Amino acid sequence: GVLPGIGPALTVALLLPVTYRLDAAGSLIMFAGIYYGGMYGGSTTSILLNTPGESASIVTALEGNKMARKGRGGPALATAAIGSFVAGLIATIALAFVAPYIVKLALVFGPREYFALMVLAFVTVSSAFGDSALRGLTSLFIGFALAIVGIDQLTGQTRMSFGIPDLLDGVEVTTLAVAMFAIGETLFIVAQGQSGDDKV
Repeated sequence: GVLPGIGPALTVALLLPVTYRLDAAGSLIMFAGIYYGGMYGGSTTSILLNTPGESASIVTALEGNKMARKGRGGPALATAAIGSFVAGLIATIALAFVAPYIVKLALVFGPREYFALMVLAFVTVSSAFGDSALRGLTSLFIGFALAIVGIDQLTGQTRMSFGIPDLLDGVEVTTLAVAMFAIGETLFIVAQGQSGDDKV
């Protein structure tokens, strides 16, 4: 989580061979610890460097970095830690009770339900930009163009891959989010360094 681009999913995949000698309960406990630790770890770089460690920390970068720039990095990190613990605890307990009902709902999901869910996502993104409908629609179509890259899950046909094998898996959200924030922060620091006067 702290290292940009190495999120909980990749860490779990890397440490999967370690669990071969563990029992099932020990493996699940280790994976849960890795996952929640990685989810919290992404907030550290988001707050201090304005570079999210993984895609779930994007919102933390928007507000937490502003607090760090004002000299309130400690309270921002403490808020992220407490919020991560409380939210993880509530989510784990809720999942234990709600999981059977979610499984039944997922089994009846068909093409119509997926289409309705996509329309809801499009409307939500468009309305999130308030008065600027042009910005909302532009971001919607850019996101849609990036999302359709890869192999279609229903037909198996390649879409927008242009014969490049690396694009067959699609565009990783984590890679895209980290790149956008890291490049923006780098350009901001470079611009500040060029415009600022040297202090003696």
